[in-house]
Amino acid sequence: MKNHNKAFGKALRSLRRARGYTQETLAFAAGLDRTYISLLELGSRSPTLDTIVALCGTLDVTLSEIAAAIEAELNA
Repeated sequence: MKNHNKAFGKALRSLRRARGYTQETLAFAAGLDRTYISLLELGSRSPTLDTIVALCGTLDVTLSEIAAAIEAELNA
């Protein structure tokens, strides 16, 4: 498994929890499946740009902010 997928997953989980979303509520709001959110958070899947944009909109973060969160995880 690639480190950047795990870093994305950790950043996604942190942002989701900070906003009080469950995987199910995040998935519904972003038009995704709950199991897909789980796989992303585990680092088992690599998101498309469309998926990242949808998640950013739902989580009310910019692409730059999510990229910074991923970089922070990679450097941790």
